[in-house]
Amino acid sequence: MGGMGGGRGGGFRGVDEAAQRRLNAEAPRINGLGARVVVLFRPYRWRIALTGVLVVVGAAIAVVPPLLVQRIFDDALFPVDGGGPQVQLLLWLVLAMIGLFLFSAALGVAQTWLTSTVGNSVTGDLRVRLFEHLQAMELGFFTRTKTGVIQSRLQNDVGGVSGVLTNTVTSILGNVVTVIASLVAMILIDWRLTLIAVFLMPFLIVVQRRVGQVRARIAGETQESLSELTSITQETLSVSGMLLSKAFNRQRTESERYQAENRNQVGLQVRRAMSGQGFFAVVQVLMASVPAVIYLVAGYLIAGGAGAITAGTIVAFTTVQARLLQPLMGLMRVSLDLQTSSALFARIFEYLDLVPEIRDASDAIDVAQAPGPRGRIEFDRVVFRYPDAAADARPTLQGVSFVAEPGQHVAFVGPSGAGKTTVLYLAPRLYEAHGGAVLFAGADVRTLTQESIIDQVGIVSQETYLFHATIRENLLYAKPDATEAEMIAACTAANIHHIIAGFDEGYDTIVGERGYRLSGGEKQRIAIARVLLKDPPVLLLDEATSALDTVSERVVQEALDEAAKGRTTLTIAHRLSTVMGADVIHVLEAGQIVESGTHAELLALGGLYAELAAQQVAASRVLDTEAEIEDEVTGGAEAALAERRADRAPADSAGEDAVATLTAGVPLLDARRDDDRVYPSEG
Repeated sequence: MGGMGGGRGGGFRGVDEAAQRRLNAEAPRINGLGARVVVLFRPYRWRIALTGVLVVVGAAIAVVPPLLVQRIFDDALFPVDGGGPQVQLLLWLVLAMIGLFLFSAALGVAQTWLTSTVGNSVTGDLRVRLFEHLQAMELGFFTRTKTGVIQSRLQNDVGGVSGVLTNTVTSILGNVVTVIASLVAMILIDWRLTLIAVFLMPFLIVVQRRVGQVRARIAGETQESLSELTSITQETLSVSGMLLSKAFNRQRTESERYQAENRNQVGLQVRRAMSGQGFFAVVQVLMASVPAVIYLVAGYLIAGGAGAITAGTIVAFTTVQARLLQPLMGLMRVSLDLQTSSALFARIFEYLDLVPEIRDASDAIDVAQAPGPRGRIEFDRVVFRYPDAAADARPTLQGVSFVAEPGQHVAFVGPSGAGKTTVLYLAPRLYEAHGGAVLFAGADVRTLTQESIIDQVGIVSQETYLFHATIRENLLYAKPDATEAEMIAACTAANIHHIIAGFDEGYDTIVGERGYRLSGGEKQRIAIARVLLKDPPVLLLDEATSALDTVSERVVQEALDEAAKGRTTLTIAHRLSTVMGADVIHVLEAGQIVESGTHAELLALGGLYAELAAQQVAASRVLDTEAEIEDEVTGGAEAALAERRADRAPADSAGEDAVATLTAGVPLLDARRDDDRVYPSEG
């Protein structure tokens, strides 16, 4: 309640009612929604009860001052008995009015604090609860759901609920009490004038409602324009957007696009300010006319001797009548407010009711209790199909079986879409196999707790994700209690410490949004260092070097080789040069393992792996120029590499030149297969 000022509106002012109702109609239907909402308030029930008392008391007190005004006029200033002013009585009545104003103001402050505390506390609880629930959802939920939709639930829907909790309920209660108390007061003052005021009130409400609808439509357009401005800002002023606009020299175009939308926004703001000015004029005339009509009727009643109507009665009555319009308008919006609040809660509970497809069994055990050795991974005739795949589409994996022993390096190669990445997702149970079994440390992953599995696994993906924070903070994400020495050791093993040490801020260097201030190789090596700091027994490498240039790939590969020592390593690679040293290479095609063996064995087999190797060598134009390429990589480029010392690993680091090794190890080259393709000359 607004203290002495009458009722206030609900939580959804300035909205396009028609659009809001359409949006409400699209909300999901949740059984027992009201009861579930009430449960949210249970921890704060005593504060809510106190708030309700304050609202009722404040609304009731709001109609007392007009009654005191009647006493001031009729008993103190202009006594009806014809005597002079009663100064003593006037003093007490004025002090009583001031006391009521002070008391009402104090009630308003207390009520605002209580409603704000309760509303925002419930909102905060709901936001955290929803965030934690989303954290528990399986990876597949996020691959099939737009990030913007998820953010909207957390920000817009939960934020909208805050307005419901802090305003709407108390507004409805306060407005009802204000209207009832005002009508009672008006009847007590003079029932005849009450009939006149009530007769004219619908006209005021209809006109006011029409004005509100016009302004609401413009307000909706204004919000859409603001959203467009925000979208342009996010797209253009992000790192990726700015890089794109500069790369195509489109800064002026983007500025013109922003200016055009800004002009639209300015126009809408002016329209919003000017909209309904004629209606407002009519409203003002009608609002001023009600007291005037009352004065006229009172004059006729006095002149006709139809009953004593004093000056105090007229002043008090018009004062009370003036307080009726706002609470009545607020009550007319109750239906929309309640519908909107229900729709917001329904959308939130829809997400809270989502059941993760991957959950721990009631009797799940820790990996430490598993019967097999730590780091052993086994696929036993695994079948998997993505949830959004067509019903008649083949499974992504069909009967895949293999074993990765502790400390063994197992690689997976094959054409795009063969199912390589899916294997890596299934190993730590980021997805659930639909057939067969995935075993971790000798136990079916479905019998292990998810947390204990993830604790044993380190993942380095092709797309490195770094937070907009310092290098230190990005590293500590893997192990918050890591010491400085542990960080340095991890970064040294990842061939990145010498580069970090060269930065002015060292480990406190800000990496920028998504690590844009670092090169691709530097970001990847920091990601490797982060995994090394975690020190897991299992390492999953998902094409960790495919996006890097030759020099960066070589350095990062050395870091990966170092990271893989003593760990079970599953590697996915398109570049065969990165997996030639693996203990076993599995070749996937159409969701099945079609070949397995070492690099040399698979080449000698002359199957799909050998074909992939020949294609990569051909793509590198080494079929007829392998000697020149080898000279370029191992000899001619040495001087250039030396000049790029800042981006190289230390001179004594492990690792050989992968391209040279691949070139020398492809027996298909010795056969000099006929090739009618034409390659550009080296000149």
